[in-house]
Amino acid sequence: MSLAEKMAQLRTGGEVEKKKKVDLHNKVTEAVRPQLDVDLLRSPDHEMRDRVLKEKVTEAALRITTEENINLSKTEFERLVSDVVAGILGFGPLERLLRDKTVTEIMTKGPYCVFVEQNGKVIKSDVKFRDEEELREIVDKIMKPLGRVCDETTPYQDARLPDGSRVNVVIPPLALDGTALTIRKFSKNRLTHKDLIRFGSMTEEMAEFLKCCVKARLNIIVSGGTGSGKTTLLNVLSSFIPEEERTVTIEDAAELSFAQEHVIRLETRPPDFEGKGEITIRDMVRNALRMRPDRIVVGECRGGEAMDMLQAMNTGHDGSMTTIHANSPQDVISRLETLVMMAGYELPIKAIRKQISSAINLIIQQSRLLDGSRKITYITEVQGMEGESILLQDIFVFEQEGMGPDGKIIGKLKPTGLVPKFIDRFKAEGIEVSPALFHAQNEE
Repeated sequence: MSLAEKMAQLRTGGEVEKKKKVDLHNKVTEAVRPQLDVDLLRSPDHEMRDRVLKEKVTEAALRITTEENINLSKTEFERLVSDVVAGILGFGPLERLLRDKTVTEIMTKGPYCVFVEQNGKVIKSDVKFRDEEELREIVDKIMKPLGRVCDETTPYQDARLPDGSRVNVVIPPLALDGTALTIRKFSKNRLTHKDLIRFGSMTEEMAEFLKCCVKARLNIIVSGGTGSGKTTLLNVLSSFIPEEERTVTIEDAAELSFAQEHVIRLETRPPDFEGKGEITIRDMVRNALRMRPDRIVVGECRGGEAMDMLQAMNTGHDGSMTTIHANSPQDVISRLETLVMMAGYELPIKAIRKQISSAINLIIQQSRLLDGSRKITYITEVQGMEGESILLQDIFVFEQEGMGPDGKIIGKLKPTGLVPKFIDRFKAEGIEVSPALFHAQNEE
């Protein structure tokens, strides 16, 4: 037998083995379904529900493997039971990862390659789908309750899970290696500034300073790369908004979680299968102006809505906030200029910069460092125009001092020694800030 024939035989054998596993999984699932009670599946007592379901699945799996003389190792049998239970309850192989509190992001590269982010590091998981068909079934389960479809006509979609986790899907032929499913998990426990202080993302002094900035109604942009913690920081900043103020939040997929009662949450809508009915962030920002908001919070500016957001900030909606993808405070300005141009306004660059400089007061740069930690690296004031350019002034800058024995970056967010111009707004609002906060402490 030639080498090519041997390889073909191995492939055929592998495919047959995979089909047997799929058939066994389906048989056990179909044997259990008639025994399932709707009240059981909807029971709020998840521990009891999982226990009863596992017992039923185990019983069916034992009966079928015995009747068909199928020999499975203990590990294979437990995996079969676990996969069937997960498939019945929710999102199949993803269930284990969704329940794992150490996993913050899940990323598939087709059905057999699943990566996760744990402790700021991306690693390959041992989780696999049976095949591309099962992965697509999970995608359909996610999309269906939201009235969305991911198919050949709309091969990529944004969505969210019932717990608020953000989902993005790209299917073949756009995704060459199989369906690319990305899930940014939603933290069930709302993080506070104390949590970020404990994580080392900010200091107590910085938290107090940012609290003053929000109370003084500064317009704030949180900038950073993908996965740097922008939305988390925006959530924390929002917790400083006074309870009596009316806030409107606008997002593509709802992630923000505010503690205040008077918050109106709006979410965009994609076009239907005929390409009609789309509601964009830009549409929402324009409509929000008619809702008598004290503040507008946009989850992320990444298109023409940037111009509408700037106009809102310039017309009495002080204290508004948004996030933007940029690698530095200076990049934020360039990015905003580009986004405003995308809005279709034929304005000279100086007029655009005038809009930006008069609307934005503060840029907070959030970064994910090489060790996986997320930290505020710049707090920068937008001081206004100087000639044709927008003048930025760093108030605090993160300085890396070295690496610890555990591979963690050691450093501090230090004041530059310059006092921001908007300190006068603090005084007008009766907010006390010690001048010492802006001056570097002498190192011992």
